[in-house]
Amino acid sequence: MLHRKIYQLCTEGREICLFLRDQQRWIEAATIVSLEGDLVTIRYETEEDDEISSWEEMVRLESIGAVSQKLASVSRFNTDIAVSDDCPEAEQIYPHSPDSNQD
Repeated sequence: MLHRKIYQLCTEGREICLFLRDQQRWIEAATIVSLEGDLVTIRYETEEDDEISSWEEMVRLESIGAVSQKLASVSRFNTDIAVSDDCPEAEQIYPHSPDSNQD
C-alpha cells in the first residue's frame, strides 16, 4: 500500500514531508523524484548558516515511517480570510431544510 502511495506522489510531483525511521529524522519540503523497486529517490533543500544546499537521497521504502502532505495554507500577512459569502452565488452551497427532500 505504501508502495502505491509513494508511486502516486512521485507521478504527481507534490511536495511532501517524510519521516525516516532508521535515521529518526523528518525531511521537510521534499519531492519524490523516482521509485525503482524498493528504492525511493527524494530531492530537498536545507538551509544552514545562510547557505542553501540541494540534496538528493536514495532511501529504502522500508525505512519510510510516515509521509505527510500540506493540504492548505493561509497567509499570515493577509488578514482578510475569504468566507463562503464572498464566493459567487452560483458556487455557494445553501443548507437544505429537512422538508425540501420530501416531495
